[in-house]
Amino acid sequence: MQLLRWFCLCLAIVVLSACASRPINARLDKADWQVGYRPHLMIPKRQNNELGTLFVMAFSGGGTRAAALSYGVLEELRRTEIVVNGEKRRLIDEVDLIAGVSGGSFTALSYALYGDRLFAEYEERFLKRNVQGDLLARTLNPFNWWRFVGGSAGRSDMAADYYDEILFNGATFADLLDKHDVPVAVATGTDLSTGSRLAFFQNDFDLLCSDLSKFRLARAAATSSAVPIVLSPITLNNYGGTCGFQYPDWVKAYVGRADASSVSGRPLRRYQEMEDFQNSSARPYIHLVDGGVSDNIGARGILEALEELSASAKFRGQVGFGVVREIVVVLVNSHSSPSVDADQRETPPGVVFQLLQSSGVPIDRYSFETVETMKDRAEITSWRRELMVANAILSGMTREQAEAKVPKITLRVVDVSFDAIGDRKEREYFMNLPTSFVLDPDQVDRLRAVAGKLLRQSAHYRAVVQRYGGTSGD
Repeated sequence: MQLLRWFCLCLAIVVLSACASRPINARLDKADWQVGYRPHLMIPKRQNNELGTLFVMAFSGGGTRAAALSYGVLEELRRTEIVVNGEKRRLIDEVDLIAGVSGGSFTALSYALYGDRLFAEYEERFLKRNVQGDLLARTLNPFNWWRFVGGSAGRSDMAADYYDEILFNGATFADLLDKHDVPVAVATGTDLSTGSRLAFFQNDFDLLCSDLSKFRLARAAATSSAVPIVLSPITLNNYGGTCGFQYPDWVKAYVGRADASSVSGRPLRRYQEMEDFQNSSARPYIHLVDGGVSDNIGARGILEALEELSASAKFRGQVGFGVVREIVVVLVNSHSSPSVDADQRETPPGVVFQLLQSSGVPIDRYSFETVETMKDRAEITSWRRELMVANAILSGMTREQAEAKVPKITLRVVDVSFDAIGDRKEREYFMNLPTSFVLDPDQVDRLRAVAGKLLRQSAHYRAVVQRYGGTSGD
């Protein structure tokens, strides 16, 4: 008994006197559009890059379910042979950028770090590991409490250290700068105070006047998967407004800072968010949670980028995408729809059920609308060009001159989701997989297999493969 009292006393002293401080994100002295981890700098440097086509993927949130489904998609792209300029290649080598949210961010960031090595290690190091159990054990271990009790660090900072141990090995975004044989990977978090997205690439970190190159990949993944309440927010110092940030040309062309109130839509909203992040005097700290809170598909950033590119020809030239004539977007959506029996009973559901449904249902419906908006955008792109050509002809141009001025841009959207599974029992199986960071190895393998199956049965995907001179098997 005496020994136990001494142990408790020592433990209390450790907890109260050694509270951990969070890592401090580095300050950026001067925002430079031509330096750092930025898609417009990284994509043109990719090996064998075909600048006329931009190939983008979005990996949704959903814990290990999302990580495994997105990994299965990468496996299928790796298996698919295509022909480019008479040379056999793999379709995966054509991917330029991957936007990852929550569980999908682990696959995106890991592939950007390891490339083909991922296919030999990812299952053992992450997918088939009981990540959730390990994190819970560390949280309950009294000797770890000093790391997230009473200090500025939190449970997500402890999780980031764990992700470094099992997967990222302390790598930072600087370690991705010279990797030109893999896609650019962008993870996303959500500003807890405003609901705005903050993406982990230097363009967004310019808003905070912070240097992304020194930021750990593990901490970006921990931010993107920091489920509110279950995990703590990741806190960043905000130095916004101190590094000479200049608005990109799309803001000047579309929003018009002198009369921003007359503009509506996504560009104005994004412009307002950019201004808000730069106000470091009012917001010296930014608290970020799971990226799925603001965009569980990872496609909102892509939609905004399309708006920005279409808003200003000068901006397209500024980022080097003025030559893009085709955009391929693959949306890997691992959303679930677990069976519930609440409507079979007269008694109202309990508090836990209400909380889960109140957060999950809106996110799923918002995700559905995002996917549909992306598909609609593919149709709008075509008729908007025809309208612009018609207006140019009315102004006195010949059709040939008008079409040269308004080049045709094709947008192809491939939607990979469980909704496309024809067999009802199989669809229900995947829809009922939990959103957690632990699955049985068999569940992981079935997710990988169905990912390839869903891709191959997609008519839009088969069109993409044929466009690249390959064939997609059944």
